[in-house]
Amino acid sequence: MKIAIPVNENDVKTTVCPSFGRTPYFLIYNTETRESSFLNNSAAASQGGAGILAAQTLVDQQVESVLTPRCGKNAADVLQAAQVKLYRTMNDSIEDNLTAFQAKALSPLAEIHPGFHNHGGK
Repeated sequence: MKIAIPVNENDVKTTVCPSFGRTPYFLIYNTETRESSFLNNSAAASQGGAGILAAQTLVDQQVESVLTPRCGKNAADVLQAAQVKLYRTMNDSIEDNLTAFQAKALSPLAEIHPGFHNHGGK
């Protein structure tokens, strides 16, 4: 299973980014092979609709779950339409969240905000 996490840097020691659509990178982790890769989020530079574009990119990558501290409604709609599950991160540690996900200890992301349209998501 492929999962994605918005992250601040293209580095294994990076942290979870608080923004979904404007995150600079996504960490893509394969739970079967335990391999990680980083995906440049080109949607971060878009004038609007960054969350939708980022979500579609993850759908195109065949991601099945997203671990994120928050997500806007438009992005969540794209992900949920593709049956991608959303989970709320527990802190900013990549390792802690991957461990918690595999132990089924992360909660579903229930609070979907209306979005930060044209405000950079920060």
